Amino acid sequence: MSPSPIAELTARVRAFAVERDWQQFHTPKNLTMALAGEVGELLAEFQWLTPEQSAAVMSDPELGPRVRAEIGDVMIYLIRLTDTLGIDLIEAANDKLDEASRRYTVDAARGSAAKIAKDHPPAS
Repeated sequence: MSPSPIAELTARVRAFAVERDWQQFHTPKNLTMALAGEVGELLAEFQWLTPEQSAAVMSDPELGPRVRAEIGDVMIYLIRLTDTLGIDLIEAANDKLDEASRRYTVDAARGSAAKIAKDHPPAS
């Protein structure tokens, strides 16, 4: 059985760091900060766009490639962080989706963006 695309990417990102002796800098704190920075750069590409413009961002010849590159950066740092922490990214995402499915049942959540009231008690 061949490795999954995520496993192959994880190995490639790990090798990239090892070849450059960057593991010493890839602490969970540093990787989390770098990930947050890259998410901020992705967010900046969408800042001030209308909902319609944001939905069509990939068809923009200038903005689309920048968004794609920022998403690549986010993925690389997320992969590196999960590898460093020993977390199976696919398993973690599936576990989170299972939890969300239990909390946000189809009947209770269909068509609503509202949070679950018990998760957000009213301010006093």
